[in-house]
Amino acid sequence: MDFLVAFCTDDGEHLINDHAGMAKFFDIYKFSDRKVEFVECRKNAKYKGDESIKHGDPQKAQAVASVTRDIHAMANKKFGPNITRMLKKFLCIVVRTDTIKEATEMVNRNLPRIIEGYNKGENRKHIVINKDGAL
Repeated sequence: MDFLVAFCTDDGEHLINDHAGMAKFFDIYKFSDRKVEFVECRKNAKYKGDESIKHGDPQKAQAVASVTRDIHAMANKKFGPNITRMLKKFLCIVVRTDTIKEATEMVNRNLPRIIEGYNKGENRKHIVINKDGAL
């Protein structure tokens, strides 16, 4: 099974230090047969520099979901109040690292448990992965 994960970034190398929905871009990676492949970079539809949009705004969640409609999971250091809406669409993975390179390695090492979490459907809960690999 090909498993698509969006990583929240502003520069293509680092995860952002803010809620996932505040990223300028989502770098999409495909995980299959223990291989990791960069697929594409998508611009966040919400990201217009509009600071009046509050964290947890349902329209912001809809905008993010429109760009990430075909992914299985999203990975970032932080998620905001919209995490409950996002979990209905995809799995949210909190990764305790700064770089996308390390985050993809962490996801790849834990892929079976991540897929198990995704398969719970709308009953899914977020997953936290530490640098030491612990879930």
